[in-house]
Amino acid sequence: MTINAEVPVAATRAGPVAERDAAAGQAADGTSAADLVLPLVAVGGAGILAGYGYVRRTRRARTRTTPGVVSPGVPPVVSPRPPVTPLPVLERQAGAALVQADDCIRTSRAELAFAEARFGPALVEPFHRALHEAERELAAAFAIHLRYGRGVPEVPGVRAEETARRQALAGIVGRCAEVGRRLDAAAPEFDRLRALEREMGEALEVAEGRFRELTGRTGAVEAELADLHAHFPASATTTVTGYVEQAKDRLVFATTHLNQARQAADLGRTEQAVRDLRAAEGAIGQAATLLTDVDELADSLARATELIPPALTGAEAVRTRSATGTANGGAPRSLLADTDAALAAVREELTGDRPYDPLAALRSIVRAASALGAGQDGVLGAAAWLVGRADVRAADDFVATHRGAVGAGARTLLAEAERLLDTDPAAAAEPALAARELAEQDVRVHGNPYSGTTEHTTGAVLGGVLLGENPDGGPPPAFGGPGTRKRGEPDPSESASNSVRTD
Repeated sequence: MTINAEVPVAATRAGPVAERDAAAGQAADGTSAADLVLPLVAVGGAGILAGYGYVRRTRRARTRTTPGVVSPGVPPVVSPRPPVTPLPVLERQAGAALVQADDCIRTSRAELAFAEARFGPALVEPFHRALHEAERELAAAFAIHLRYGRGVPEVPGVRAEETARRQALAGIVGRCAEVGRRLDAAAPEFDRLRALEREMGEALEVAEGRFRELTGRTGAVEAELADLHAHFPASATTTVTGYVEQAKDRLVFATTHLNQARQAADLGRTEQAVRDLRAAEGAIGQAATLLTDVDELADSLARATELIPPALTGAEAVRTRSATGTANGGAPRSLLADTDAALAAVREELTGDRPYDPLAALRSIVRAASALGAGQDGVLGAAAWLVGRADVRAADDFVATHRGAVGAGARTLLAEAERLLDTDPAAAAEPALAARELAEQDVRVHGNPYSGTTEHTTGAVLGGVLLGENPDGGPPPAFGGPGTRKRGEPDPSESASNSVRTD
C-alpha cells in the first residue's frame, strides 16, 4: 500500500508573481524553505505510521477467530465451505453400513434362538418383533442399494444426478442406522431376560444339549453326503462341499469355549464366562446351519428328481401353445428354438446312462417355461419354488457361515433374491446364484488374515462368530446393534490377569 505523505495546501498561482509573493511572505514571517523541512518530515512520518497501524488493525480484525467478536466497521468473517466428500468414499461408507447392519441382524437372530429354546416363544416374542422391524429397515436399505448399483435414479444433468446419488447413499446409511437403533433399544431387556450373569448354569445346559445333538448327528450327515457323491455328479453337491469339515471345526471351537465358560463361572469370572458362552453358541449355530444344508440339499435333489418328468411335460405344453400363437404375435421363433434346445437337453440327460444334476435340470425347465410366460400355478409353479428356494437357501447359508469376509454386493443380491422368492420364485434363482458366486469370490479375495491364530479360531472369525478385531480373533458379538453388540468386552486389566485362556 502506498501512503500519500504530502500535506494539502491551497492552490497557488503559477509564474513569477507567485514566486515573488512566496518569497515576500517568507521574508515577512522570518522563515525560509529550510525552516519548513523538519516539520514536514515529521508530519509525513506520522501519516505513514498511522496508515500502517490502520492496515494492521484491519487485517487483524478480518482474520480474527474469536467467535462472536466483530470489530466496528469490519465485515464479519465467513468460514470457507467444508470439503465435499467424494462419491466413492460415500459408497464405501454405505457398503460398510449394510454389512454391519446385516451382521447385527444375523447375530441377534442366532442368539435369540438360544433364548427361545430356554424360555419358550411367548417370552421372546417382543424381541422377534424388534428383529422383524429391523429386518424391514434393512430390506429397504438393500433395495436402495440395488437401485443405486443399477444407475437409478437417472436424472438429466450431471449435477442433478450426483445430488440424487448422494441422497440415495444417505438413505442407505439412515436405514442402517435405524436397524441398529431398534436392536440397541431391545438389547437391555433381552439381557434381563437371559440373565446370563445370574443363571449361567441353565444357559450352559441348553448350549451343551445342542452341542451333543449336533455331535451325534455329524456322522450321519457325513454318510449322507458320501451317498450323494455316489449318485450325483460333483456339480450337484458343490454348494455343500466342505460343509461337514467346517461343521466339525465349529464344534471343536464350541467345545473349547463351553469348557472355558464352565471354568470361568466356577472361578467367579462372570464376564469371561458370558463371552465364552456366546462364542460357543455362535459356533454351535453355524455348525447346525452347515449340517442342515446337507440334509436340505439331499431332500431338494430327491424332490427335483420326482418333479422333472411332469415339469418337462408342462413346459412342452407351454411351448406348443406359444408356437400356435406365433402367427398371431406370440413368442418369437428364436425364443422357441432356444426352448426346444433346453428341453431336448433335459430329455437327453434323463434317457442317458450318466448321472445328472436334478436341480440344474429342473432349473433349465423353469427358465425355459418362464421365458414363454408360464404362470406360477401347477407343477411348473412347484418346480419354480423348489429351485428358487434351494438357490436362495444355499446363498443365504453361505453368507451366514462366511460373513466375516462377504461384502455388501453379495448381500444386496441375496436380499433381492429373497424378495423375489415371495412374489416370483422363477426369477429368484438368478440373483441367488449371482449372490453365491460373488460371496465365494469375496472369501477367496479375503484370504486368511489370522494366520497366527489356531485353525478353529480362524474359522470362527471367517464365520463372524468372533469379530476379528484383535490378533486372537476378538470378542464374540451379542444380540443388538452396533452400540450394544460388543457389550461385555474384557477390560485390559482383567485380560492380563485372567488365567482362563480364550482360544
